[in-house]
Amino acid sequence: MGSFSIWHWIIVLLIVLLLFGAGKLPKVMGDLAKGVKSFKAGLQDDSDDAAPGTTAGANAKVIPNQPANTAESAAKKDEAVRG
Repeated sequence: MGSFSIWHWIIVLLIVLLLFGAGKLPKVMGDLAKGVKSFKAGLQDDSDDAAPGTTAGANAKVIPNQPANTAESAAKKDEAVRG
C-alpha cells in the first residue's frame, strides 16, 4: 500500500511522455541538471565567502538601543526568573 509497483511507474512515465513529448523530455532533464549544478555552485560560493578564521558573531547585526547578550545579562535574567 505504501510502495509503488512497476506498473505504477510505467503509467507515470507514459503520462509524462504524453504531456511533454519525447523531444522535450531530454531538454527538461538538461534544464533540471543545470539547475542542480547552479544550486550546488551557489552553496559552494556561500561557504567560500566566509573566511576560515571568522566566527558567526562577526557577521551579526547590531540593533541600536538593545542590551548586548553578555554573560552578565544572562546571569541577571536567570536570577530574575528564579526570584
